[in-house]
Amino acid sequence: MKRLRIVLVDDHGLFRAGVRHELGQRFEIAGEAEDIDDAVAVILDTQPDVVLLDVHLQTGTGRQVIEQVLAAGTEVLFLALSVSDAAEDVIDVVRAGARGYITKSVAGEELASAVQRVADGDAVFSPRLAGFVLDAFAGQIPAESDPELDQLTNREQEVMRLLARGYAYKEIARKLTISIKTVETHASAVLRKLQLSSRHELSRWAAKRHIV
Repeated sequence: MKRLRIVLVDDHGLFRAGVRHELGQRFEIAGEAEDIDDAVAVILDTQPDVVLLDVHLQTGTGRQVIEQVLAAGTEVLFLALSVSDAAEDVIDVVRAGARGYITKSVAGEELASAVQRVADGDAVFSPRLAGFVLDAFAGQIPAESDPELDQLTNREQEVMRLLARGYAYKEIARKLTISIKTVETHASAVLRKLQLSSRHELSRWAAKRHIV
């Protein structure tokens, strides 16, 4: 039986080595890449069955890899594999064409199963991430009005979601293209308006409402 051919795209060599060790006996590792240009070149050259793709690379995003490969007319299946479990990351790569999204906390056997299922035509997601996709494509984010949430401005809601997911102020500033001082101001406003005293309480508040 022909073995599936896969390409690994991740900018951490040590992580790629671990994945190669886990999957190498079951699948053929057709190639590896750590940046967008190399990833596109390797994928187009090797024509793998499945690409395991990190969503954040030092030179850009996984979405860019998917878009460039598909624009070249190559039909390849993509499975996103990331440390991020943020809704916007999941939705971004799925809209670009990924067939699944799993987090890097996955066990080796689960990862191998996910690769096989994607190759077989299934859509595969880590359990809590599937809801993000269903909500997004059903147009249900947010599902209904929430008086507490409605107190926050759109920008405060963006900051609140990132805070609740554990992002540091510096990371939030970079993601939203605002200053760290502005992030701190929005964070203070969020906690004050929601009458919460800490980020931990904010995370619990957001989790109960399924908005992170």
